[in-house]
Amino acid sequence: MRLTALLAVAVLASAAGVAIADPNKEPAMTSRTATGPFDVKLAPQALSDVAGGSGLGRMSLDKRFHGALEAASTGEMLSFRSATPGSAGYVAMETVRGTLDGRAGSFVLQHSSSLVRGEPVQSITVVPDSGTDALAGLAGRMVIEIAPGGAHSYRFDYSLPDAGP
Repeated sequence: MRLTALLAVAVLASAAGVAIADPNKEPAMTSRTATGPFDVKLAPQALSDVAGGSGLGRMSLDKRFHGALEAASTGEMLSFRSATPGSAGYVAMETVRGTLDGRAGSFVLQHSSSLVRGEPVQSITVVPDSGTDALAGLAGRMVIEIAPGGAHSYRFDYSLPDAGP
């Protein structure tokens, strides 16, 4: 009896053009690219007693993004510069709070990047499931450009679940 009722509802909904929600179906996603400048302040921080003699550097991050990403971020970076000119690496985590194409919330970026004899190799990604509020479900990758003279800009390729009706 119960199965017959469910089948009848499905047939009627189908005939009426009504979609039945599938709880296992991923939400529709929109892929976009956001670009713009950003300002960054780095402040040296003390290393832990354990890491004190390691040759690492530690910095706090304070950024202001402009453009389609209108946000502020704070975070921490660990870095190392080798004896070979132009070779270095850093890892960082930063929490970004603001709006992305008008959608407000926060998310976390994870950095793991290198400079190989002057050539950058970047990996800056959104930590899975770190998006909050209207940015829940955010996924993406960011690329940072530093122009001659030091001006910083970003390109953020991302996807977000489509906003509801």
